Amino acid sequence: MQNQFDNKIIMITGGSGSWGNELIKQLLKTNVREIRSYARGELAQVLLKRKFDDSRLKIIIGDVRDYGQMKFACKNVNIVFHLSALKHVPIAEEFVYEAIKTNINGTRNAIRASIDNNVEKFVDVSTDKACLPINTYGIAKAMGEKLSISASKLNSKTQFMVIRAGNVMGTNGSVIPFWIDQIKKFNKITITDKNMTRYFMTLQEAIKLLFVATESDINGALFVMKMPACKILDLAEVLIEHYGNKDTKIEEIGNRSGEKLHELLISEHESPNAYEFGKNYYTIINNCDDFSLTPVDFKEYSSTTYLMDKIEIKDMLNKGGFLV
Repeated sequence: MQNQFDNKIIMITGGSGSWGNELIKQLLKTNVREIRSYARGELAQVLLKRKFDDSRLKIIIGDVRDYGQMKFACKNVNIVFHLSALKHVPIAEEFVYEAIKTNINGTRNAIRASIDNNVEKFVDVSTDKACLPINTYGIAKAMGEKLSISASKLNSKTQFMVIRAGNVMGTNGSVIPFWIDQIKKFNKITITDKNMTRYFMTLQEAIKLLFVATESDINGALFVMKMPACKILDLAEVLIEHYGNKDTKIEEIGNRSGEKLHELLISEHESPNAYEFGKNYYTIINNCDDFSLTPVDFKEYSSTTYLMDKIEIKDMLNKGGFLV
């Protein structure tokens, strides 16, 4: 059976990040013709090239804010995975204009470069924080979603898809390795709000979601993985049980600017256009004419919908390799 990436040229914006590393790892297992990692961090790009040591992997130094370099990088490309973004809520709150430049203008440049080069497929990576957003990061990523879905209506040769992910375990700056480090160094964990809930997924699940969207061929669709959520307090306590001791403290420090108590993957405004997509996914399609798709039976898909217990959280952490 032919793989969807056989003999294809793939470009990944933000390719030297956590998502990019796992995506490249999986793509190199296929008969892909070439992978282009596009990022502005010279050292990270060089280390990426050394790590994989495969002639099919090319690095391109460039910023998504630079349309000219983006257009050059997309030449003869078949598929673009748009991963590049400013991703931390407090950083985006403090540096609003920088978030706009990268997450909105950068996405627009990636879309424009893809259309101008007749790229076959463009997949934008978004976040649960883009669903009914209240912070700069979420608003900027929501605009990225809108730009991508709007581009699907331009009758170009490029198909556009979006994925909306939860928190990916172990990515740069994510909470699980941060808490493990806190326990080891300070014998404590800092939590913004003990009532907070969050979605979690592994890097492997995140990349699978990318592949599902790419293979779908549904222009203008947004894809969501069915994923469990947990109370942040329960997650902290499971980590303390493994790495801490009877003296390990949990310190509640208060919500950061722009931070939600709970997250959404599908809002009540989107659920009328949301459908089951296989066993493990949902898709949101406006003006859907595919009568084989089953509409969802919920009003919204929230991080309070299904909460893992501590046994399930421990299994998730073991699966992600965090309890060593």
